[in-house]
Formats: sequence, structure tokens, C-alpha cells
Amino acid sequence: MFFCGFTEGKTRVRPGSDAAPVAATVSVMTKKLLAVTTATATLGVLAVLGCSAATASAKPAASEAAAASTAAHMTAFTTDDGPTEQVTLAGAVGDYGQAVSVNPDGSVNPEHDSQLELRLQHGTFRLDIAGIDKAFVAAMGSRFPTAPATCSGTISVTQRVAVVKGSGTGAYRGASGDFTLTITLDEVDKPTAGKPCDGSEAFLNQTIITAGPGNIRF
Repeated sequence: MFFCGFTEGKTRVRPGSDAAPVAATVSVMTKKLLAVTTATATLGVLAVLGCSAATASAKPAASEAAAASTAAHMTAFTTDDGPTEQVTLAGAVGDYGQAVSVNPDGSVNPEHDSQLELRLQHGTFRLDIAGIDKAFVAAMGSRFPTAPATCSGTISVTQRVAVVKGSGTGAYRGASGDFTLTITLDEVDKPTAGKPCDGSEAFLNQTIITAGPGNIRF
């Protein structure tokens, strides 16, 4: 017969002793209990490690989701030197309207050397464009026209542009963040007879595109 996992005849019993089989049985049961306890503890440790690993892997996913929720892309364009452009923002903003060059007091700035107010369907906010405008003007002065033979040229500058603190209204109240924008100009000027093109001529046609990615929170 079987008793607690042992076959009869394999338990050593000293002559005249009734306690030996019981002691052997208890000893074996203790060993089995210890083995089960050890296995259970090991599984518990593995479970904790598994949970920790899952939590750790979830953190980057959460960070990526947060970054995605603030990511935006802006494209504005104009075909003249006026203060107004058409603008579209995709991603976190998802809006469109006009981009108007303004001074800090809100008045229109035809020189483009202060702020750009994005007047969108659901609110407004401004970008500080003073730095990128300065870089653009410098590039025009030193590099345009890039094709004197055809009296035309292409100029492109890139710079980080911050959202002006406190400028948000409507859905964009409290907006903060920045964009990395590239201003690209393609222009054809009117040649003057007997005079090489140097960028001082009146333009016949131009397209200016301001575009780039950014992150915005509001």
C-alpha cells in the first residue's frame, strides 16, 4: 500500500520501535512542504518582477502619448510682403485662419519684426518672430538673388519660435510651447535694362511659406 507518497517496505524501522515510521513520514512531509513554500515564493517574486517590468514598459508609452497629444504642425503662406498670411495648424491644435504680423500692443506691424498673431477659428495666440525675421532679412541682404541671370532666388532660414506667454485667447487661453519654423522664399524680380539684378528690383511674383513642427499646450 501507499502512505504519504512512500511505498511499504521502504521505511526503516528499528526493532521494537513504533515511532520511526512516523518520524520518517513527518520528515518527508516537512521536506515537501518546504519545497512547495519555496516554489510559491519563487512564483511570487517572478510575478512582482513581471509587474515591475510591465509598469516600466508602460511609462515610455505614457510619455509618448503625452508628447503626441501636444505635437502640432504649422503651415502659413503668402504671395506678397503684406502683414497677413493664410495659416493651418494640424495635430494638437487642428485649426486654421489668418496669421497677422503685429506689435505687442496688437497693432499691425508691416515690418514683420515682432510677433505673429494666429487668428484661428477657436481662438488666438502669438508667436515671437523677431529672431527669425532678423535672420531672414540678413539672408536676403547677403544671398539674394541666388540666380542673378534669371533675376530670381530662393532663401530659407530655420529657427525656434516660442509662443508668447499670456497671448492665448478662447480655446488657446494659457497656451505655451514653441515651433521650429522654416521660412522659405521663392521670388522672381523685374530686371532693369542694362543693370544686373541685385535684389533691389520690384518683384514680379513671390511665394513665402512658413512651416514647421512644434509642441503646444493649452
